[in-house]
Amino acid sequence: MNFSEFIRNRHSPRAFLPDEIPAEDIKEILLDAQSAPSNSNTQPWNVHVIGGQKLKDLSAALIEEFDTNGLNPDFTVDYGEGVHPQRSMELAAKMYGMLGIAREDKEARTEFVRENLRFFGAPYSALMFIPPMGDRIRAAFDQGTYAENFLLSLTAHGYHGVPQGMISLLAPTVREFLGVDEEYKLVTALTFGRADESSPVYKTNPGRVALSETVTVHGIEGLGL
Repeated sequence: MNFSEFIRNRHSPRAFLPDEIPAEDIKEILLDAQSAPSNSNTQPWNVHVIGGQKLKDLSAALIEEFDTNGLNPDFTVDYGEGVHPQRSMELAAKMYGMLGIAREDKEARTEFVRENLRFFGAPYSALMFIPPMGDRIRAAFDQGTYAENFLLSLTAHGYHGVPQGMISLLAPTVREFLGVDEEYKLVTALTFGRADESSPVYKTNPGRVALSETVTVHGIEGLGL
C-alpha cells in the first residue's frame, strides 16, 4: 500500500496473542522510534521496554494497587468540556457495545480496566517517561513524535501496538517496580505484539472528525475544508 493507505490503516487493537517477537525486530523498531525529531535534538524520551515474567509481575502489581487504592496519575486526566470528552465517551460506548457490556454494568466495566492493566495480553510494553525539563510541554510533544514512529514501525514490521494512557494512571507503582526516579513522569505505555484478530475489539474503528473541525486555514486557496 502507499503511505497514505499505510498510515490510515494503522489501528490500536486491544487484544493480543502471547507470541514473542524476535529481539532483532524489537531493536529495529526502537531504532526507528529513536530517529524521531525533537526540540533542539534534546531527545527527551526515557523508555523502559519490558516483557516476559517481568511484564506479568508488573501487571499483577498494577491490578493490586488499582483494586486497593485506585488511580494515582502524574498528570491530570481531565478532558475539559465540550467535544473532547464527548469523543472519548463515544469511543467507550462503541467498545463496550462490541464487548456486550451494558452501560450500567459497573463490574464488567471495571474488569475491562483490569484488562488494560493486563496489557491486553500483549507480550511487551514500552513505558515512556519524561525527564525533569521545565514545564515538560516541549518534552511531551517530543514524546509524541517518538511514539508515532514506534507505532508506525510496528505496523511496518507486521506487528501491532496500542498507546495505553491507562498505565500512566498508576505512575508511582510503575516507577517503584522499575526503579525509576520520582522526577521522571510517566506519559504512556506503548503495548505491542501480534494482535488477536479473533477478538471483537481487534479493530475498533473510532472514526475521525472532519478536517474542518480541527484545522483552520490561512492564506491557502482550494483546500475545500
